[in-house]
Amino acid sequence: MADTNLKLEIVLPAEPPPETEMPLPSDPRTIFLGGLFLLAALAAAYFASEILLPLMFAITLKLLLQPAMRLLERLKLPRIIAALVIIFILLGGIVMLVAAISAPAGEWAGRLPEGLAKLQQRFSFFRGPFDAIIKMIHQIDGLGGGGAPAQPSPLLSGSALFASVFSGARGFASALFTTILFLYFLLLSGDVFLRRLVEILPRFSAKRQAVDISLQIEDDISAYLSTITVMNLLVGLATAATMQWTGVGDPILWGVVAFLLNFAPIIGPIIAFFVFLLAGLLTIDNEWGALAPAASYLVIHLIEGETLTPMLLAKRFTINPLLVVLSLVFWSWMWGMPGAILSAPMLAILKIVCDRVRPFAALGHILEN
Repeated sequence: MADTNLKLEIVLPAEPPPETEMPLPSDPRTIFLGGLFLLAALAAAYFASEILLPLMFAITLKLLLQPAMRLLERLKLPRIIAALVIIFILLGGIVMLVAAISAPAGEWAGRLPEGLAKLQQRFSFFRGPFDAIIKMIHQIDGLGGGGAPAQPSPLLSGSALFASVFSGARGFASALFTTILFLYFLLLSGDVFLRRLVEILPRFSAKRQAVDISLQIEDDISAYLSTITVMNLLVGLATAATMQWTGVGDPILWGVVAFLLNFAPIIGPIIAFFVFLLAGLLTIDNEWGALAPAASYLVIHLIEGETLTPMLLAKRFTINPLLVVLSLVFWSWMWGMPGAILSAPMLAILKIVCDRVRPFAALGHILEN
């Protein structure tokens, strides 16, 4: 009888070598549909800015405050209590900040019209070149339009200025309330969305990749925002001391201005420089002494922005500086100053996601420095 004992030999396939080439889309329909989706998403972001801006700020604050949330949870506080504690501390800090700067800001606003008139007399030697430039612009407008040049619009009247300020304050309060509301429920939900996403993913590798990307984003963005916040706080303290030392006064007001504007890369420091230049010219009679506040702030910013902060963030973020500038300009055009503040965190999140998801590896490589 023939031997029926069969020897089964299972040969496992060799593990494929790691892929070194970055996948690029080759199907024209994929590229076309991706472009249409991107345009539609940007158009939606532009028209829905009143909703998306508070949501993006809330997500950014949630990433920044997540370590504090976990610390309170380790202290055995229920999640709802921990979220309320963080919200109350944040609101208390905002209220204290507004109360501290409202009085000096009102005084400076009242002194501004009279101070600008004095500056016009003080620097009257610049009036001739400026008038010549304005006359040339009006002549060019007349040649191009075929009519009389448009008269410059008068300054806002007192009632119009008050209405404009009131409208801006109301819009800010509405956006702040929406941001705080989003932030509370984001802190309260915790990792619920991540767990739901992991549950619906079909493969274990996809589940692991989703968790990995989420933790990487939280870790890197939290470290980035914490570093930037601490450095901006140091800039604010140094600027406050400088304003007091140079004789401008109101150090709390100018420290808060420097702290807040430093969150917007490039644009914020430029605005702060001219603000401190104007403050020096309005308060200091000596021409060279009036330049001291702005020059001191410029030195502080160069030390922080060009030396300390890049050195602290170099290990985590290596993004092309040109793309940082392009992102800043684009989101400033889309959403104004809030977009400028959010441009760097959003670009960093995009870089982390592209590095972790293989189909977008080529885009992540382009974003590298």
